[in-house]
Amino acid sequence: MKNIRNFSIIAHIDHGKSTLADRIIQECGAVSERELTKQMMDTMDIEQERGITIKAQSVRLDYVKDGEHYILNLIDTPGHVDFSYEVSKSLASSDGALLIVDAAQGVEAQTIANVYLAMENNLELIPVINKIDLPAADPIKVAEEIETSIGIDATDACLVSAKTGVGIRELIDAIVDRIPAPVGDTNATTKAIIYDSWFDSYLGALALVRVFDGSIKKGQVVKLMSNDEEHQVLDLMYPHPLKRQKTLSIQTGEIGIVVLGLKEVDVIHVGDTITDAKNPTKEPVVDYEPAKPFVFAGIYPIDTDDFENLRDALNKLRLNDSSLSYEPETSLALGFGFRVGFLGMLHMEVVKERLEREFDLDLIASAPSVIYQVYLNNGEKINVHNPSELPETNRIDRIEEPYVRATVITPSEYLGNIITLLINKRGTQSKMTYLNEGRVMLEYEVPMNEIVMDFYDTLKSISKGYASFDYEPIEFRIGDLVKLDIKVAGEAIDALSIVVPRNQALSRGRILVKNMKEIIPRQLFEVAVQASLGSQIIARETVKSMGKNVTAKCYGGDITRKRKLLDKQKAGKKRMKSIGKVQLPQEAFMSVLKMD
Repeated sequence: MKNIRNFSIIAHIDHGKSTLADRIIQECGAVSERELTKQMMDTMDIEQERGITIKAQSVRLDYVKDGEHYILNLIDTPGHVDFSYEVSKSLASSDGALLIVDAAQGVEAQTIANVYLAMENNLELIPVINKIDLPAADPIKVAEEIETSIGIDATDACLVSAKTGVGIRELIDAIVDRIPAPVGDTNATTKAIIYDSWFDSYLGALALVRVFDGSIKKGQVVKLMSNDEEHQVLDLMYPHPLKRQKTLSIQTGEIGIVVLGLKEVDVIHVGDTITDAKNPTKEPVVDYEPAKPFVFAGIYPIDTDDFENLRDALNKLRLNDSSLSYEPETSLALGFGFRVGFLGMLHMEVVKERLEREFDLDLIASAPSVIYQVYLNNGEKINVHNPSELPETNRIDRIEEPYVRATVITPSEYLGNIITLLINKRGTQSKMTYLNEGRVMLEYEVPMNEIVMDFYDTLKSISKGYASFDYEPIEFRIGDLVKLDIKVAGEAIDALSIVVPRNQALSRGRILVKNMKEIIPRQLFEVAVQASLGSQIIARETVKSMGKNVTAKCYGGDITRKRKLLDKQKAGKKRMKSIGKVQLPQEAFMSVLKMD
């Protein structure tokens, strides 16, 4: 056990975690030069295409230092704020972490957030300054920034270039020397935590575990502590970049994959403790808190016959993405579907794309919203995930909306624009700190509803990509909020309802109907697009009708012949307007995001 090292790689997005993981795998000789590919641990197509890590991935490596054989269990984690839950569960199974900081970019918002997560788990942190080969790299300045903004000693930070391979061997030596070996009682009863899971078409539901006490053996009957279910261990494997390695047992301090032959995906829960069925441990490893979703959106199959397929797909995806939560809902416009909870907008995009790709579904998503706490006149409190569920105005005493503490780190030249953006998003400043070399850290308290719409994209565009952003939820606060409904051809579309501040309802209503007018395809009849507060219409646009040239067959003759045909067409259009249905494209449901 003294020769095992369990560690995670944490960093802000695009600071080179996956490339560094590739170099460590290569240096340890786990794969040959021919088998090596870029971003080896990013196994999903969507990760390769977008160049981001979505799922934390584990790998077991062998390394020899001074004639001694070591086992390195490496976990590569995502960098985007939406996937911080993946980071937290990976850190719970680690003994140390590599903190990667870009030598040109310096400390970013998510860097600080990840450090706090590591400190909560009492992990040994090794600062690593990456991309030292870049012309703009300044490792000395970045080391000072790590010390001033994070407060950890960076005098012995490892200087590496994951792209060229400089400093990688020295970094692995530092991992062996500085990250502590796991501790645990090898003779105690089995005690292991499930920190990841996924569904395999052949093997069923798989659990990735870290053993804290005792061992897990092939053929052993184990118990899952959260639901007291007992299952026999059918197979055990070590994670590997290309091919899993089978084993007969996973010992104390080791990481491995447990095959229980489960076809029911609801049985395995991330954060659950596995123990021996005959001699169970008394206490679980940790009280793992499930992820709290911040953003909610309706996901519906375009073909209503796919409803059950969507349910199965969400079930299997939740095994792989434990932060996902969902419940069935019905929409008048879109039929049967699910109200799904996400950790942010990128998380929502990724989940929808994975459902479509991995399970071959055609889906439509409604506009995202946050959870509101609504207090009624009779003293009752209800949680509202969907704006269309808001009670009538005369029954509401007050509405409370969630607030977040947003941290933005930016070069000072963009400070004015970013402060204006935060004020426009109803933010209030709580702190402003000047870091070295003209960089500023802002802390604002902002309504969550303002963050989920288009905040991140706008922030990146006004700062030319240099500003970084992170947030954490704080509390619910009273807001002067109203429900804005959209009516198409006189029919309210529940999936397009949004909750907005009362003083912004008029302007947002106008923008929304203007966007909708451009998106809705022209029909054979005029279509009115209206925004309303209750029964009061506050904005309207009209989608003009397509006209067939009914007078084309008239060659001469009196004008009354043409007039008769035109009047007949007019009467037909009027009748069609009363019974005609308008098919809304997917873009219509996302037009609420384009509020500029």
